[in-house]
Amino acid sequence: MSATDVTSTAVEAVDEVPEAAGSSGRGLRARLNPPRLLRLLAPALVFLGVREVGLLALSWMSGRNGSSASDALRSWDGQWFLSIAANGYAGVPPSLVDAFGKRSAETPLAFFPGYPTLVGWVHDLGFRLVPSALAVTIAFGVVCAYGLTRLGTIIRGGSRTVGLVLVALFAGSPMSIVLSMAYSEAMFCAFAVWALVFLLQRQWLEAGLACAVAGLVRPTAAALILAVGVAAVVAIVKRRDGWRPWVGAAIAPFGLVLYLAWVGTRTGEWNGWFALQERGWDSGFDGGAATVKFGLDVLADGRSVLEVATVGMIVAALALFAIAVRRRVEWPLLVYTAGVLVMDLCSNGLMNSKVRLMVPAIALLVPIALALAKRRTSTMVLSVAAFALTGSWFGAYAVTAWGYAI
Repeated sequence: MSATDVTSTAVEAVDEVPEAAGSSGRGLRARLNPPRLLRLLAPALVFLGVREVGLLALSWMSGRNGSSASDALRSWDGQWFLSIAANGYAGVPPSLVDAFGKRSAETPLAFFPGYPTLVGWVHDLGFRLVPSALAVTIAFGVVCAYGLTRLGTIIRGGSRTVGLVLVALFAGSPMSIVLSMAYSEAMFCAFAVWALVFLLQRQWLEAGLACAVAGLVRPTAAALILAVGVAAVVAIVKRRDGWRPWVGAAIAPFGLVLYLAWVGTRTGEWNGWFALQERGWDSGFDGGAATVKFGLDVLADGRSVLEVATVGMIVAALALFAIAVRRRVEWPLLVYTAGVLVMDLCSNGLMNSKVRLMVPAIALLVPIALALAKRRTSTMVLSVAAFALTGSWFGAYAVTAWGYAI
């Protein structure tokens, strides 16, 4: 039966009751129409379905490696976020240390407050800490899925199918396991994607606000601020949208600047957050020298599956960015993604985190989504499934079999 037939049948049935009740009934049945409901829920179902595959892979890998999936979901940075959420920055236990096994009163300030603060609020409502953290992560993953679906419909050559494929690719990308962990990536990506959607729709105030909140979640917001700023300058030069680009650009850096200034005040150093990163995790901007050296060293001995795969994914990311440029993906997306890649690949520190830090680089997935959306449904589904299975294995391996921080 077609959607038209279903609607006609519903209308005829409602006409048999009084007019006032009939009006209310028609509205309710229209809202509960199964095809419409499925369309409404599709982004969430795709995201959650792919992430469930990732969790099944994690459960399997945990069993094979004698570990616990629940422990993996709150490991590494998750321990810091959970401690900050429960006790604040001053209450983080001394047992949590930096990459060199050291700890000072300022060390926890290396972790941005947006995610743990929200987790703490949920926890204060009476819910247990870890479920609160994972619920916040999943909720923002779903919010991000709807943003990606919208983004896929408004880009050049886009459609709703492109958007849903984009959701599936994002949810199944390498290291997408963090989208199910007590990590801040899902929250950041949600605000980043919606900021980019607002930017492409020239909704300057909304883009600025989303960017400002993202700045309280992760330092990667600097790439988002760059995209909003460049887009605002272009709009101002072309005299578009009046005062709105000015205000959007002014609001965008507020969250990031506010937190960096606060850390500077707490540490007594104007570059306090960057100094913490340098001292605690040997992380600073080096133009990519450490990444190149890491890649050459890994390819020379090839003893680690994760490290060899990491080098391959770095090369793949650069190739996908070149393809995105060639395909003329909207330049605000390219500016943002270029910023994410530069911040990731041109810094030293933990090389094993490189793939995780590329999760927000969503423009890398756009050319794949555009290409798959033009294929037969079977080809598209099989390709996405293969991608998601590979990404799920890699993420599960990274937090179970691999013994170092991600």
